[in-house]
Amino acid sequence: MKLSGKHIAYLLDEGFEDLEFWVPLMRLQEEGARVTVIAHEIKTYRGKHCLEARPDKLAKAVSPDEFDGIVVPGGWAPDKMRRYAEITGLVRAIHEQGKIVASICHAGLVLISAGIVKGHKSTGSLGIKDDLLNAGATWVDEAAFREGNLVWGRVVADIPDFCRELVSALAEE
Repeated sequence: MKLSGKHIAYLLDEGFEDLEFWVPLMRLQEEGARVTVIAHEIKTYRGKHCLEARPDKLAKAVSPDEFDGIVVPGGWAPDKMRRYAEITGLVRAIHEQGKIVASICHAGLVLISAGIVKGHKSTGSLGIKDDLLNAGATWVDEAAFREGNLVWGRVVADIPDFCRELVSALAEE
């Protein structure tokens, strides 16, 4: 298993994109990673397509030092996550430590609010293209890629490519 011994933070909020949350999470677990789901509040969250998820820990109760990387799923959740300093601070701190920060679809909104996209190649849903450009990123229309410690995925249809990039990046670190 490529990710045995790795500990990955995985963000959650209301309106997460069900497939972008569950598929990469299960893929990480399949490779032996320990995944801790993190939110700003302990409660049951519902995805866009009504699947439910519950966090393991509060964002304010964890340290970036605990993790080898962090994943931000898309959907409507990133627009909510970005409102909490403990979420954006965790993402920023993990990035500053040179650890993997992965986002798919609308998740780039969290990276924008964490202040970590300027000068980087990025992708995501066309719905956030202008947001990324205005934050100083270069937007490209690619399914998934890694640039430095950032792993990007475009949309639901690109989940297989995103998962390959994510697992590969975390295995290298």
